[in-house]
Amino acid sequence: MNYYSCKELAESFRTVRKNTLMIAQEIPDDKYGFRPVPDTRSVGELLAHLALSHKFQYQIQATERRTTLVGFDFPLLLKRFVAEEKEPRTKDQILGMLRTSGEQWAGFLHGLTEDFLAEQVQMPPGMTPAAKSRFEMVLSVKEHEMHHRGQLMLIERLIGIVPHMTREMQSRLAAAAKG
Repeated sequence: MNYYSCKELAESFRTVRKNTLMIAQEIPDDKYGFRPVPDTRSVGELLAHLALSHKFQYQIQATERRTTLVGFDFPLLLKRFVAEEKEPRTKDQILGMLRTSGEQWAGFLHGLTEDFLAEQVQMPPGMTPAAKSRFEMVLSVKEHEMHHRGQLMLIERLIGIVPHMTREMQSRLAAAAKG
């Protein structure tokens, strides 16, 4: 099976993170505590979540290089990550985390091999599918960030900001209309 290369995987993640950073920079400091509704992450918590979310796959793929998730202590790891994302931080600290963690993850991706990405990791009993490729698992970090980036763009609209991606599209359409 052909994947796009590790270099392309890393660059596609860098593109996603660049757009997340642009949103994080556009949202004013005083809105980092904003929650669209109770019992949701604040803007700051959501951005910290994104900065830390690669750690889950990094633990599985790099630190432990697991071939099975049978017996993996998901609740313990998730508890640690949730506590870490809730730590109070300034906007500048969160921006720094996003930059640093994004480059760490992209650097890890860039160094992978096609053989590594093709390896199968067994899932716990009852999960479907019974096994996933490492490629699918590491790609989930980017997919996860894109999901939450959509939430951040909606939050931008709620606080009165037209997201940069919308502004860029409007500008391209206006230029195309002028011929």
